Amino acid sequence: MNLIFYIPLALLSITLSTTALAFDVYKGIEPRSKKEKTPEKQIEKQEMVFIKGGCYQMGDSFGEGSLDEKPVHEVCVDDFYLGKYELTQNEWKEIMGSIPSGFKFCGKDCPVELVSWNSAQEFISNLNKKTGMKYRLPTEAEWEYAARSGGKKKKWAGTNNRAEFKEYAWYKMNLNKRTVNPVGRKKPNRLGLYDMSGNVWEWVSDWHSKDYYSNSPRNNPKGPLTGAYRVFRGGSWSNDPELLRTSYRSYGWPEYRDSSLGVRLARTP
Repeated sequence: MNLIFYIPLALLSITLSTTALAFDVYKGIEPRSKKEKTPEKQIEKQEMVFIKGGCYQMGDSFGEGSLDEKPVHEVCVDDFYLGKYELTQNEWKEIMGSIPSGFKFCGKDCPVELVSWNSAQEFISNLNKKTGMKYRLPTEAEWEYAARSGGKKKKWAGTNNRAEFKEYAWYKMNLNKRTVNPVGRKKPNRLGLYDMSGNVWEWVSDWHSKDYYSNSPRNNPKGPLTGAYRVFRGGSWSNDPELLRTSYRSYGWPEYRDSSLGVRLARTP
């Protein structure tokens, strides 16, 4: 009798402990209180910035990067358009009907995350059918060229100065427990692009290969023809500045999703 009585009590104790633990994990990322609310920034749908093409030295020109950021090599890209902001939750919902984001409470102008490369392609396909346009993901070479304000020698998008870096990016050390933040709240780079470093990682179109820079074509490289992983760039709210460098390359399976991983659209003129 005593054993039968104690078992339910033990199970109840475990359940309550687990619930308390889950609350502790998430209590640091509660929605902002009314006192913390900031005015919403009005973001135009798929607002694009024209990027004049050119040639630049792609890769780790500061000597601080990984092996797959080398060798530094000349790359030339044609003119293209790139999203002024990371794709927002509201823009995703208008096309897909729902939001995959883990941080829905952040608001409609926050970047959409928990987006896989495959789901990004599905979004783009639906968007193009609805608009008659030809949106796509940027190539890795286009992304780095734009992040570096037209291929200039920039360690981060907008600056080489560690002291002023916080003015350009949301990253691990300046979050104030907020995780993702609305797009366009930090300074843009010289091309008028916001959050190219930080906030959320951004998928690009390329397959990843650690040796690709040794064999990359000079003009409009599009990455290897095949591979296991797709590349994403830019770093996120959860990373240190080293991972937000403009030459830093990360990658994941096309099905991979993460609460720090989103999208920025590109388009050919």
